[in-house]
Amino acid sequence: QVQLVESGGGLVQAGGSLRLSCAASGNIFKINAMGWYRQAPGKQRELVAGITTGGSQSYADSVKGRFTISRDNAKNTVYLQMNSLKPEDTAVYYCNAAILSWSGRRGDYWGQGTQVTVSS
Repeated sequence: QVQLVESGGGLVQAGGSLRLSCAASGNIFKINAMGWYRQAPGKQRELVAGITTGGSQSYADSVKGRFTISRDNAKNTVYLQMNSLKPEDTAVYYCNAAILSWSGRRGDYWGQGTQVTVSS
């Protein structure tokens, strides 16, 4: 059993900052790629940022230069620092992780989502 628990969402004014966290726990041998996705009302879920085990990062064009993804492998945690937030960043943010369990099972896991609302 693997769980991803997110925290850090909320309401912020345009130009403000938020930091999201996502901690993985349970039957975990190794966590491979981790990432953050978001889904706005009426839109498809989209990849915001990803990070490999070695720390290589990738970003959606819409957040480059404003968002930073990082991870703490010792804590099985991934972070998303969001600066210069815009109203169009309003969405439910989900973390995702590719996890290998001690039993050898590979799975793709999701957090429950955390709401980020940016007011203009």
